[in-house]
Amino acid sequence: MEKKKNASQLARRTASMGLLLALALVLNMVEGMLPALPAMPPGVRLGLSNIVVLYCVLYLGGKDAFVIAVLKSGFVFLTRGFSAGFISLCGGLLSVAVMALTARSEKMSILMKSVCGALAHNLGQLIAAAVYLQSAYTFYYAPVLALSGILMGSVTALLTRTVLPALRRISRR
Repeated sequence: MEKKKNASQLARRTASMGLLLALALVLNMVEGMLPALPAMPPGVRLGLSNIVVLYCVLYLGGKDAFVIAVLKSGFVFLTRGFSAGFISLCGGLLSVAVMALTARSEKMSILMKSVCGALAHNLGQLIAAAVYLQSAYTFYYAPVLALSGILMGSVTALLTRTVLPALRRISRR
């Protein structure tokens, strides 16, 4: 009986993770179809798929969030090439690491956890770009990405709170 219960739990977890990954990929694709945000600097995106990653960090744990971030970066690699995949992976891994650390604090709000994750994501991307381009000049863009990280991290937190009931239904099934 115990094996059957464990197999059932594993199947539920696998199905939930598959649904969450699919949601993250669809949000990534939808965001790619949107026009550039008016009056925003080049490269600044909403980061809609980060809603799923934030949810995973907060409610499922860091391991699941790392899995989603890595698979999401794999999708970017397949659809946009090596450099975009590498930059996505570096940003995603640093973001999840920071959010997993901040998730331990009960005093820190979802807004602050999301903003910290967005700032870490942008820093990870800058580091990856500097390594890929073999140039420290990429760090001149840090102030722009810091401001956008604060703004987009806030948007991600707001959207996460809005869609939280639906995401909880996915992970319960």
